[in-house]
Amino acid sequence: MLRTTRAWVARHPRVEVAYRIGVGVVGTVLTLGGLVLVPLPGPGWLVVFLGLAVLGTEFHWARRLAGWVKRMLDRFWQWWRQRRAARAARER
Repeated sequence: MLRTTRAWVARHPRVEVAYRIGVGVVGTVLTLGGLVLVPLPGPGWLVVFLGLAVLGTEFHWARRLAGWVKRMLDRFWQWWRQRRAARAARER
């Protein structure tokens, strides 16, 4: 159903421009809202990735950015776990 709807939108240039603008606005609001939520308790990173996923439906740069952010976040968590393990080993 989504593919047929998207194909219909692609056949109508004015609707496509409005659709891309709408996707851009919704994705940007979600991403920025998620970044605000990151230091607060709650689903900050989840909302950031949701916003990038929405943007990624229409914009290739957003798909690449989401992949990069995921890789950096994974590297950070690996570093954090190693740091915690090393610190716990020193305290024993």
